[in-house]
Amino acid sequence: MQDPIRLYVDAQFASPYAMSVFVALHEKQLDFEMTPLDLAARENRAAGFSQLSLTQRVPTLVHGDFALSESSAITEYLDEVFPGTPLYPQDARSKARARQVQAWLRSDLMPIRQERSTEVVFYGPTHAPLSAAAQASARSLFDAVEALLPVGAEDLFGAWSIADVDLALMLNRLVLNGDAVPQRLASYAKRQWQRPSVQRWVRHARPPLVA
Repeated sequence: MQDPIRLYVDAQFASPYAMSVFVALHEKQLDFEMTPLDLAARENRAAGFSQLSLTQRVPTLVHGDFALSESSAITEYLDEVFPGTPLYPQDARSKARARQVQAWLRSDLMPIRQERSTEVVFYGPTHAPLSAAAQASARSLFDAVEALLPVGAEDLFGAWSIADVDLALMLNRLVLNGDAVPQRLASYAKRQWQRPSVQRWVRHARPPLVA
């Protein structure tokens, strides 16, 4: 019998990192319970969760008596522990590159993340123009994807990986807001967005935003 799995996510269902783990769990066809936390109310700092999650962040995965936070650590764990759809490329160099992409998306491109939060993806666009800093970040993003994505390919590494989901979400911060994105890259992001596991998250019911 499989140990129970629980995934803690944000109550708005807007975290790109919670989405990444949610998609991974569905790709592995794993049964799991999901618990939303109100981050604005600091429920992630409450005693029960803060004792469970080392970093007091979402997503946090609980598998039996093992709790793990940080999304890329979770998806690597899921890929190593469970059979099913591979989340990472099998080739060592491609796997390393996929991890590089994930780390980069989580640590860089801050102007895009600030000016095109995932609220524009899951709740609707903003009409504010991109700042010069965000435009520069967008050019860096486009240059990297142009270099990574083979011409005519639907995925980064010859087959789908969780890095495709993470990268598509970053692009879709711009695409779904109506910002200018090279057509090839916009098409790639839109294709990734149609994956059934991704659409499960996209179509999830969300509470209204609090002004």
